[in-house]
Amino acid sequence: MTGRPLIGVSTYLETGVRWGAWEVEAALLDAGYPRLVQRAGGLAAMLPPDAPEHAAAAVARLDGVVIAGGPDVDPARYGAVRDPRTGPPAPERDAWELALIDAALAAGVPLLGICRGMQLLNVALGGTLVQHLDGHVETVGVFGTHPVRPVPGTRYAALVPEPTDVPTHHHQAVERLGAGLVAAAHAADGTVEAVELPGGGDGREGGGGWVLGVQWHPEVGTDVRVMEALMEAAGVGRGEGGDQ
Repeated sequence: MTGRPLIGVSTYLETGVRWGAWEVEAALLDAGYPRLVQRAGGLAAMLPPDAPEHAAAAVARLDGVVIAGGPDVDPARYGAVRDPRTGPPAPERDAWELALIDAALAAGVPLLGICRGMQLLNVALGGTLVQHLDGHVETVGVFGTHPVRPVPGTRYAALVPEPTDVPTHHHQAVERLGAGLVAAAHAADGTVEAVELPGGGDGREGGGGWVLGVQWHPEVGTDVRVMEALMEAAGVGRGEGGDQ
């Protein structure tokens, strides 16, 4: 098999979406995500919420999976009482994306979590979240920028060895790391900004593959190194030995 890796990206599911004369329920995705996949050399496929039991079949057709940013993860998923500052739950999306993560880990399909996607990866592996960080989101709908510092010896540090300013918009973060995950980058205040599974293992029996989560939003920035690394892992997984 040759050609560009096919990368599935999870989507929102929103009601009351309007365009033209229509007001409908819609599966939505910020165009920055498919554009980032395309800039890094891949083909993007949208993965709207579906029955969790279909996740393995979807992942089996893909070369890589991206869990996109979005609403807060339901605290019930990690056994916490809801903080009043936590946003409303998105149960269909939580269930679908957790199933996608489990399927990708089990099949060894390369997996990248972005913002919410990183948080959900942590929850999928038994970790917990800080439900609110003061000062991390100042203006609704506007991305801020702050530096992150890689942890030496991690996969992320090999990709991005220098401290880097990243586009960010979040008020939640990793608290207790999930099984097998290690912190791969931090903000100046110590917030975990990237996580990964060393050596491709998923911290559980069975599974593996290239797994990375970042707290920021590479889809609105200019640095494509993280997505290019996903593409390389996807090509290796298809037996193509590297970049396309």
